[in-house]
Amino acid sequence: MAFRLDESGVLRCVEWERLEWLEHGFGTRRSEGWLPAEFSADLKQVHGSVIVRAEAPGARLCEGDALVARRAGLWIRIRTADCLPVLLADERRRVVAAVHCGWRGTRLELAAATVRRMGVEFGTDPGDVQAAIGPGIGVCCFEVGPEVAVEFRGVFPERDDLDRRTTVDLEEAVARQLAGAGVDAGRVARASLCTHCDPERFHSFRRDATSSRMESGIRVK
Repeated sequence: MAFRLDESGVLRCVEWERLEWLEHGFGTRRSEGWLPAEFSADLKQVHGSVIVRAEAPGARLCEGDALVARRAGLWIRIRTADCLPVLLADERRRVVAAVHCGWRGTRLELAAATVRRMGVEFGTDPGDVQAAIGPGIGVCCFEVGPEVAVEFRGVFPERDDLDRRTTVDLEEAVARQLAGAGVDAGRVARASLCTHCDPERFHSFRRDATSSRMESGIRVK
């Protein structure tokens, strides 16, 4: 699935723009404040595994790294600057989710757990879920030590180099975990854009040690 950068600097999944009930976007350096705070809910992100059901707007509702919602008009948003923003949409039940996946969240299979939580809360069937993985640090730049690499042996059983300093592909890891949760691989859009490589468009904590973050969000219209 293709992505496009609109005139406001927000990255959109082209396929999702055909869904008349859905709005979404992945922020860039040029889109600061694109999500209306008065209609948005977000969390105090802690690189954990807590998933929160959002029912009303609110800043930093509690600690957590994923939000699920069905309320029309409510944006759910996450902030990233190298971690992967993952958006999920159940087109049959019109349920949405926003997931903050750094390496810890990916190790905890947070995106897959969020699909399951959508099932518990709203009856979502994974076969009805579409996923979009936004810009994050790419395998080209995400070099880690053996203490991190070894955590991904279960995701990449074919690799024999995870006991030493190497690179890890977080986008591929999340895509595999979503497939394991029942999401069809053909319904997973992957931006494959490295935040670390592209200082013109993206903030990167690893590159700049910045406190700036990009906002990504999704809502039922």
